[in-house]
Amino acid sequence: MTDLRLHSPLQYVKGVGPRKAEVLAKYGMYTVSDLLWYFPRSYLDRSTIVPINQVKVDQMVTIVGQVKAHGILHGRRKRYEVILEDKTGAISLIWFQPLHYWSRVFKKGQWYAASGVVSYFMGHQIIHPDLGRLDDESDNMIHAGRIIPVYPQTSELNKVGLNSKGIRRLTTFVFEHLSETIPDYLPGEECRLHQLPSLHEAIYRIHYPDTRAQIETCRRRLAFDELLELQFLVFRSRRERETVRKNHRYRTSANVIGALIKKLPFELTTGQKQSIKEIINDLQQEQPMNRMLQGDVGCGKTLVAIAAAFYAAKNTLQTAFMAPTEILAEQHYRNWHDLLAEEGVTSALLTSSLSKAKKEQVAKACTEGEIDILFGTHALIYDYVSFKQLGLVIIDEQHRFGVKQRGKLYAKGENPDLLVMTATPIPRTLTLTLYGDLDISTIKDLPPGRKPVRTAWRTQEVREKVYAFVRDEIAKGGQVYIIYPIIEKSERIELENVEDAYRELSGGEFKGYRVGMVHGRIKPKERDDILKQFHDGELDILMATTVVEVGLDNPNATVMIIEHAERFGLAQLHQLRGRIGRGSKQATLIAIAHPPLTDIAKKRLEYFSQTTDGFKIAEADLELRGPGEMYGVKQSGLPELRAARLSTDRDLLEAARKLLVQLFTSVQSLDSTYRNLYTYLVKKTASRNVTLGGG
Repeated sequence: MTDLRLHSPLQYVKGVGPRKAEVLAKYGMYTVSDLLWYFPRSYLDRSTIVPINQVKVDQMVTIVGQVKAHGILHGRRKRYEVILEDKTGAISLIWFQPLHYWSRVFKKGQWYAASGVVSYFMGHQIIHPDLGRLDDESDNMIHAGRIIPVYPQTSELNKVGLNSKGIRRLTTFVFEHLSETIPDYLPGEECRLHQLPSLHEAIYRIHYPDTRAQIETCRRRLAFDELLELQFLVFRSRRERETVRKNHRYRTSANVIGALIKKLPFELTTGQKQSIKEIINDLQQEQPMNRMLQGDVGCGKTLVAIAAAFYAAKNTLQTAFMAPTEILAEQHYRNWHDLLAEEGVTSALLTSSLSKAKKEQVAKACTEGEIDILFGTHALIYDYVSFKQLGLVIIDEQHRFGVKQRGKLYAKGENPDLLVMTATPIPRTLTLTLYGDLDISTIKDLPPGRKPVRTAWRTQEVREKVYAFVRDEIAKGGQVYIIYPIIEKSERIELENVEDAYRELSGGEFKGYRVGMVHGRIKPKERDDILKQFHDGELDILMATTVVEVGLDNPNATVMIIEHAERFGLAQLHQLRGRIGRGSKQATLIAIAHPPLTDIAKKRLEYFSQTTDGFKIAEADLELRGPGEMYGVKQSGLPELRAARLSTDRDLLEAARKLLVQLFTSVQSLDSTYRNLYTYLVKKTASRNVTLGGG
């Protein structure tokens, strides 16, 4: 097939065939159009390739050479070394981890492009470089003095000859034989206003740019299209929600909440008062509430949620309160059961570890309306659980639940009100982008009396001093978390792991102390028992993975050590920090980093040690890491962002929102170009069932 159209099947393109087409299909590439939207992950610029004999210390370089030798070297610290050689000389490429993984990657005679900062130790070297595998040194695209695309690779693609060079051959052939121009639905006026190229030009040049500046210009055009489609889905979702009406009503005055508030041994913060006011106002509307309550760790979100559930109960409506772990659900139930009962509000707990008889008893009482607030885990979504009149659904740490889980709980009522909570503050950019159909309440102030957690980062050489500090804190009556990135030893990643550390430390450094261990592979019942022991002061040290990062409230925990802190994102580090400093005692966190550290890792650890404001941390995390899975983009039904960068494309996001406001508010009076865009977006998003909030 030489006369190609955008919808032409890839199988019949020269050089593809049935086997390659089958592999391409696994990566979402069925047609010519799909291939053209498979964007390069990076570029090799001939002008930045430096002969090895000309490299200088602290210089950022790209070198191209052939593997002459490789293997593990033993010394003060084991490392994997590859000798890369070109016609002018040789240089060492060094990895400190994972050694066994790299031993399977390299073969003598292979050609690589390696990028990184040059350092010197018994010769020039690059530590942990970025790599691009080349077919051979005579790849004419490298020596043609141009920028060449490097595509995302997998072993499966490589096996059938669809490495970067193979993909380049395909895209080159496609562009040479494409008999149509890629249609552009964005009005020319918008392209001129935002200085964006046509879609055809952007797609062509993202694969074959003439300059680095051209790559960025084309990326911005493709990013604008992605953000426009994403925002269209958000606008559409919000409009659909606004047409829904609920059957239940809140007729009792909001003043009834005062009876609960008066019983509390502390004053509410300004943020808590404002959030309660916003939620009560929503509950009294005809449309179901769809609100997110966000706030820093320890800011008192649970109290606000309980106030909402209390108000629902006083209006003869039931509340389902779902938490991600049994220990957290039990904690909510234990903390609030007696206080609620004093005001005539019944509550119960439902988790998977309860006996069958107890589960049946709770479920029956809930069905008959005898329970006002049902606390629980995902056990709440099981079919045997039903409500007489479910008015309010509260989901704690909502990103921990899948869309189907949240939706299944929501479906147990008739358009109930929805409150989702998160202790991961959402940066404003993502609030507009991903949660535009949610109303948002924010608690920024912390309860009085809380002392900021002292935070420092150190390298592993000072670990003995850190352990001495741990022993001192335990002697003063404190308790300690020690956090590890992985459960057990791995061939691929040479990191400290919780199982080996538990064996070594409980029988060594901390022999004689009460030490427990939890991680994701321990059965939930056993895990919760250990967490309860720690909460009740029966353990001095809890060694764990990140399973402890959400919601645990132990006021006596005063120290946290995080091993391999360079491996964690800022937001996750901050979440872990929220487990300590929950009482009146001064708490300390020590983040232990293991070299070599990238510049971004150092910047992240410096920022973490200097800042305890979760909102500032969320913004910085977006800048340094991107949105990632932290905000549940993939499970929401939203399109994947391949070109857009939310941390830097804020101007494009605002421009997309402004254009959509125009489209949605003036749809009847749009001229033909803008009406075409609106119609295109309707068709493009028709099959996407988006769930952004909870229901």
